[in-house]
Amino acid sequence: MRMITLDEVASLLQENDCFKLLTHSYPDGDTLGGAFALAFALRKLGKKANVAVNGPVPSKFRYLVKNYEEQDFEPQYIVSVDVAAMSLLGDSVMKGVDHIDLCIDHHRTNTVVAEHIYVDSKAAAASETIWQLVEMLGVEPDEDIAAGVYTGISTDTGCFCFSNTTPRTHQIAAAVIPYCDWQSINYINFVVKTRAKIKMERMIYDTMEFYAGGKCAVVYTTIAMQKALGAGDDEMEGLANIPRQVEGVEMGITMREKDGGLFKISVRTNDGINAAEFCKQFGGGGHPGAAGCSIEGDLATVKKLLVDAAEAFI
Repeated sequence: MRMITLDEVASLLQENDCFKLLTHSYPDGDTLGGAFALAFALRKLGKKANVAVNGPVPSKFRYLVKNYEEQDFEPQYIVSVDVAAMSLLGDSVMKGVDHIDLCIDHHRTNTVVAEHIYVDSKAAAASETIWQLVEMLGVEPDEDIAAGVYTGISTDTGCFCFSNTTPRTHQIAAAVIPYCDWQSINYINFVVKTRAKIKMERMIYDTMEFYAGGKCAVVYTTIAMQKALGAGDDEMEGLANIPRQVEGVEMGITMREKDGGLFKISVRTNDGINAAEFCKQFGGGGHPGAAGCSIEGDLATVKKLLVDAAEAFI
């Protein structure tokens, strides 16, 4: 396992072929956008590349694969994109995979086991790195590549509102905008909502409780709530930002019940509170302002565990 430079990443991509690109479970815009953008770029170089997703691509991101078809080949080089930990790789993604050759990520807390690792913790999204590689490899940009990169950057920065946004983030976004329908991408990801999502948001507000003198807000969704509203994974996107939108809240915690007695925890913070350090104590990680983890247990037990930890942390 060795940390390498971006130049070395580009060389490895040039030297190898038959790529399998791994995305993380509960895929977001960055892991999908970055992986599909890289796949399209590698194909333009005459190489073979497929993207492995744990389940179907969420319907809101189907525009990323409108020109994508699975290629028939035996994978020879395995690359993870925007994956911060091995636990985030689902069984279907890892089918037939016994190692990872290259990890491309931007999470400071990255613990992926790979032969070569490149982590740019200053990047707002892994898709920033993918765009740099597109340029370094001399690939001519097109709509598929640009849509993937723009999706990764815009979704991981909250449409350029989060503190991880940098001048380079805007520069890369400006570079890809001429090649893709960025307005539609923003509309899909930040404006339009299904009726089920609106109902879920209303229900979420009813679960909100405050702790640590009002500095911590906790909300949750259960499987029963999702079933009652007919809400799918698309309706879960963006809910983690709700609790920290309340004035005075420094840490917002969103608990999402999954099958098997597991809760997926999303933490969003303000005012310099380190979400990654908070989640680290539960085996998770992420960014200073946005991180996550998974905890087994029932709603009351997991909630008390998180609240006690939050009151001690803030």
